[in-house]
Amino acid sequence: MIKNNGDAACPRAKGDSLNFRRASLSATAIILALGTAGAASAETAPVGVPDKSFPESVTSTSDGTLYVGSFNQGGVTKIAGGKAEQLVKPGAGDSRSTLGVLADEKSGTLYVCSNDISGFGVAGPSETKGAWLKTFDLKSGAPKGSFALSDPKSLCNDIVVGADGTAYVSDSFTPIVYSLKPGGTALATFATDPQLAPAKDGVGLDGIAIGADGNLYVTTFIPAKLFKIEMKDGKAGAVTELKPSRPLDHADALRAHGSSLLLIEGNGKLDKVTVKGDQAEIDTIKDGLAEPVSVTAVGGTGWIAEGKLSYIIGDNKGKDPGPFTLTPVALPK
Repeated sequence: MIKNNGDAACPRAKGDSLNFRRASLSATAIILALGTAGAASAETAPVGVPDKSFPESVTSTSDGTLYVGSFNQGGVTKIAGGKAEQLVKPGAGDSRSTLGVLADEKSGTLYVCSNDISGFGVAGPSETKGAWLKTFDLKSGAPKGSFALSDPKSLCNDIVVGADGTAYVSDSFTPIVYSLKPGGTALATFATDPQLAPAKDGVGLDGIAIGADGNLYVTTFIPAKLFKIEMKDGKAGAVTELKPSRPLDHADALRAHGSSLLLIEGNGKLDKVTVKGDQAEIDTIKDGLAEPVSVTAVGGTGWIAEGKLSYIIGDNKGKDPGPFTLTPVALPK
């Protein structure tokens, strides 16, 4: 998400105003590693995304095709065989700035979080107000559906899809996880809990994933926390804050990977998260990433979007962010 409050990737809310700042992160070169101990596969070369597109989220399909949104330009770029093409045009389907993206091969749907972030100083490609979940055809990019988040303060952040085809959506500025069943015409409140509410001067719900145990897992960004939302028969149960093995720093994107979860920390880390009861073991896979915002797994490789959002809304605004890439990292077995 959006870099803020020191060094992370999400907006900071204070009353009705949004303020952004970023602590200095050490400059890091993109390194083509030969692999890591216990890795499922070796890393491959980084792939480029369009100039000054400030990616905020990345998703993938099983054939290795990558899909990346744009915080400022909107739309979705498809990358296959190292070649990039515009799949969803900026502003298509009355979309605006693109945050979370999620490819669902089973339904042939690309889910997109579209937001009016003009309050952050980013106009986006259209005049559409509010926060929306947009759906597009995964092959053609044609618009399929449009679903509004109910609260005027809402910020559609990220999406996960369950085995039954229900989509779940995190809202950064309200304590709500929304759901959209297959064929549904409107978002419904799936889960809400005071623990998920944005703290004063903080940011709430961010990453979202369904674990191997069938439960829903979410992060909150500021302060950085992990939560488990029990799921049974398609209904939400207890919300439990997990106890991490070490403090987290701006917990951002969350993706399922095997029996564990992949977590992006806004201070430059990709982590493996292993949940046991109410405990979360945090193992850092990669540190020193340049303002990471999202990750997607293709086989044994994690592809990381380094958003460099401080160059559009933070302390580095106006400076040249340099080229944008998706960086590959070998994942542990």
